[in-house]
Amino acid sequence: MKKPGFYTELSYILGILILAFGTALVTLADFGLSMVVAPAYLIHLKLSQYWSFITFGVAEYLFQALLLIILSIILKRFKISYLFSFVTAVLYGLALDGCIFLTRGIPAEAFWVRIVLFVVGTVLCTIGVSLFFHTYISPEAYEVFVKDFAQAKGLDIGKTKIAYDFSSCALSIIMSFCFFGLFKFEGINVGTIVMVCVNGALIGFFNKKLDKYFEFKDALPLRKYFER
Repeated sequence: MKKPGFYTELSYILGILILAFGTALVTLADFGLSMVVAPAYLIHLKLSQYWSFITFGVAEYLFQALLLIILSIILKRFKISYLFSFVTAVLYGLALDGCIFLTRGIPAEAFWVRIVLFVVGTVLCTIGVSLFFHTYISPEAYEVFVKDFAQAKGLDIGKTKIAYDFSSCALSIIMSFCFFGLFKFEGINVGTIVMVCVNGALIGFFNKKLDKYFEFKDALPLRKYFER
């Protein structure tokens, strides 16, 4: 039986929107964020005390821009695809702020409601990442940093990803202590640990399901521009 077609460009758009909505729900649940996005969230919490325009979304693409600059310095070269990656970060940041605005009216005081928000948000985040794996358009800087650094240094991508995640967690803890006081955790909580344990498995699960039920193909002849 022939599988229905699914355009990779649509996968990119849906990936951004679903990932942003999932992150907004996890943020609202307040059980802790993914260690990958926690540094940007902490930057938002601190700088928004002085400049209200530093939203979570703005902090996201500013932090990702810094990551791309650091990557370029380490590798001593700059790729055009890094610009597309920054565009993705900006689009995601705008979508994230929009989703946070739309979800802020949800009553999240009850403990069970927070659990539901966290579970649904975590699942949506993994679906969003899975959709990103089915498009040629440059992903966010987090994935680009791990992939290009590992390839340039001849390292295993899986191990590099683990090292990056733990480094990001350590950075978040240090930032939390520096910004808000010693032994005061912001952005990292029990939910962070849960996401570390389940994210990889869920992403793999949804990847297989997407490949099983859809045939991904390009709608536009643009793939070559994103491989530079």
